[in-house]
Amino acid sequence: MKTTTMLLASAGLALFAGSANAQTKWDMPTPYSDGTFQTVNVREFVADVAKTTGNKLQITVHSNASLVKMPEMKRAIQSGQAPIGEILISVLANEDAMFGFESVPGLAPSYAGARKLHNLAKASIASRLEKQGMMYLYSVAWPPQGIYTKKPINALADLKGTKFRSYNPATARFAQLIGAVPTTIQVPEIAQAFRTGVLDAMITSGATGVDQQAWDYLNHYYDTQTFLPQNLVFVNKKAFDALPADVQKGVLEAAARAEDRGWKKSEELNEGYKKTLAEKGVKVLPATDAMKAEIKTIGETMAKEWAEKAGPDGAKLVADFKK
Repeated sequence: MKTTTMLLASAGLALFAGSANAQTKWDMPTPYSDGTFQTVNVREFVADVAKTTGNKLQITVHSNASLVKMPEMKRAIQSGQAPIGEILISVLANEDAMFGFESVPGLAPSYAGARKLHNLAKASIASRLEKQGMMYLYSVAWPPQGIYTKKPINALADLKGTKFRSYNPATARFAQLIGAVPTTIQVPEIAQAFRTGVLDAMITSGATGVDQQAWDYLNHYYDTQTFLPQNLVFVNKKAFDALPADVQKGVLEAAARAEDRGWKKSEELNEGYKKTLAEKGVKVLPATDAMKAEIKTIGETMAKEWAEKAGPDGAKLVADFKK
């Protein structure tokens, strides 16, 4: 606890050092392990920032929720405890439904569709962050979400009564609609939760399944391609504004490259993750016809609910997306 406090305090002291010092140092908390492609991309971004700015800005990555856990990430960045961080966008959907734009089942289940939706939503997301003293840097999609189970199932209805991992409001609602019990578990605790009986099933990507070695406690993966959630890298606006103009430019250029690189890497790795799961003994199966029908029905319900919560901005996003 003392170490975390000291690190956050040092990050806060570095916030406004930009123009006063030749070199600014930032601490960057992230929620995922070093093995995930998202963290690999973050580290490439950080290296790119150092190179592009001539080491005027150096960022130290604290991965695997070692400095700040996901639920506290937004508050840490907004308050200036840490100047920059990474978060799953949709965990913010309870405060504003627009942050859950990418988690409506069936709305944009492909990479092309998810990228189009992302590009349309970017300005709205950036505007909301800026009003709260934060700034959008880049966002990258996870591979499509599938269903992991301990036992074979023919339909999502077979999961009724099971303890089903939820990681954002959308997955909690998804669990409710299939009759399961939503159980919030952060990524670093997934393996232990399954081993101790806290979880029975989950919806997540092949990337997370491989990173968390799902084959040690699960044996079925249904490639339902339900939606593609997105990670957001964002920065405290005052911290960014305190940087010299050339450093700001370097950060934005590195962020643009990280966004493009991350999306491409996510798609490139997707099939490989499923292959790894299969090689490790997990039965990787396509969604059954029953699952497809259930996801369609659930998606229609959740899309309607989301549109009502998101209001005019949500309605415009969906309308523009369907053009």
